[in-house]
Amino acid sequence: MRKPIAIDLFCGLGGWSEGLLSQGYDVTGYDIEAHEYGDQKYPATLVLRDVLTIHGSEFKDATLIVASPPCQEYSYMAMPFKRGKQIAAALRGQGEFPEGYTGSRTVEQLNALFNACFRIQRETSETTGHYVPMVVENVKGAQPWVGNAKANFGSFYLWGDVDMVGDRIYAGNLKMGSGVKAERRGQKMNPDGTAHGHGSWFKVADSKNRGVKVLNSTKNTGGSWFAIGSPGQTELSMNPVNGTKGNGSWFGRYTEAKADGRGVSSRYTSSKSHARKAASAQIAKIPFALSEYIAKAYLP
Repeated sequence: MRKPIAIDLFCGLGGWSEGLLSQGYDVTGYDIEAHEYGDQKYPATLVLRDVLTIHGSEFKDATLIVASPPCQEYSYMAMPFKRGKQIAAALRGQGEFPEGYTGSRTVEQLNALFNACFRIQRETSETTGHYVPMVVENVKGAQPWVGNAKANFGSFYLWGDVDMVGDRIYAGNLKMGSGVKAERRGQKMNPDGTAHGHGSWFKVADSKNRGVKVLNSTKNTGGSWFAIGSPGQTELSMNPVNGTKGNGSWFGRYTEAKADGRGVSSRYTSSKSHARKAASAQIAKIPFALSEYIAKAYLP
C-alpha cells in the first residue's frame, strides 16, 4: 500500500514531521536552512529552498500540507512592554528599531510567508483535482496581521483546516477559536491519544520516549519556559550545548571557573550563536502530541 504524502513547509526541527512519520506518512520538509543541533535534526527528507519559490503543482500526490512560518517578529510585536511596542512600531514603518534588535523581516515580508502557504495549498488542490487540507501553526501575536486563529494548542496557534478535525482531537487539549470548549488543561497524553490524570499537556507517546514529558504549553512562574529543575525540561531545552541551565535565562550563559570551583557567569550567549539558535528552534518545535493528532485525523 502506498504511503500518504505530507509536505512540511518551514519545517525547522521537524515537530510536524515527527507526528506524521509516526503515522506512516512519507514526509518531505522544506526550509531555507538546515537546523541541526547536536543529535537534534530534521527527521525526514529535507529540501533546502525558499518557500516563496515553491509552486503547488510540484505536489501532485500530496495528502496533507503542514506549515510553521517564521514567527519571531510577530512575537516581538505582541510584547506588552516598551521595547516590544517600539519594535512593533518600527516593523510598521513608524520609528526606529531599539538598539540590539536582530530581527530582519517587515510585516509585509512576514505576511508574504504566511500567505505563501495558502497559495501553495490552492495550487496543490488544483493540481491534484481535489481539496488538499492544510494546517498552519504560528504564535498568538500573528493574529492582528493574518486573522484570528481557528484553534490553539497551548501557545501553538492554528490556522487552516483545523475545524475539520476539532472533534477528533478533543482529548488533545485543542482549544477551538470558535468557542468550542475543547480545552482540558493540566492533562497528560496516553500513547493511544486519550487524556488522563494531571500534569503536562504534552507527553511523548512514541515507543522510544514513552512517558518523557516535553515542554509545557504555558510559561512557568519564573517567567521562563525552561525553569531549573522543571519536570518538563529536555536536555536540549536546559541548554542546547551542554545540558546545563544558567540563572533563569532561556539560553544559559557561558561560565568560567573560579579558584573555589563555584564558577561565575561571564556573558549571555550571542543572539546569533549556535546555542541561541538551537534554543529558539526547540521553543518553536511543534509538540508531538499535536502533530500526531493532526496526522491521524487526515490519514486516508
